[in-house]
Amino acid sequence: MTCADLAVTAKVLRLLPDAMALVEVGEGTEVVSVALVRATVGDAILVHAREAIAVVGR
Repeated sequence: MTCADLAVTAKVLRLLPDAMALVEVGEGTEVVSVALVRATVGDAILVHAREAIAVVGR
């Protein structure tokens, strides 16, 4: 999903067990960790290296 020092915005489609989430990105869907943020379905999150690092919109 990301490389180097880049982060991308993704939309949370579904929360999964173990602090994971299915998210929509420009190329399709990915599973990322949401352990560091309080994300809910529909939130826009900032993702780096498959780890959500911030909630940027609801």
